[in-house]
Amino acid sequence: MNKIYYLASCDTCRKIIKSLPNMDKLEFHDIRQNPITEDELEEMHKLAGSYEALFSKKAQLYKSLGLKVKNLKEDDFKKYLLEHYTFLSRPVFIIDGKIYIGNSQPNIHAVTQVLK
Repeated sequence: MNKIYYLASCDTCRKIIKSLPNMDKLEFHDIRQNPITEDELEEMHKLAGSYEALFSKKAQLYKSLGLKVKNLKEDDFKKYLLEHYTFLSRPVFIIDGKIYIGNSQPNIHAVTQVLK
């Protein structure tokens, strides 16, 4: 099943979801209500190529914990992604074995095209 990892309370995620065609082709996974598991993160990592690619450096927690000035390694990114949902760059789509990370216009356009 194709999946979207999102945050239900995120206005951007809600706006993107409303704009998607054929939403019934997606399994919805609210990462606050149902935190991602290590197995799910491993699947994302395998498709993305790194934990850093999945990590949001825009998260307020990233700044408040002072992570911006630390030299984070892949193991650190993994640890933080599993510790708190806010570190996942949202939304994350896994569609037909391909991953789409984040809310950039080109990314959302690609997801829309794949779901048509």
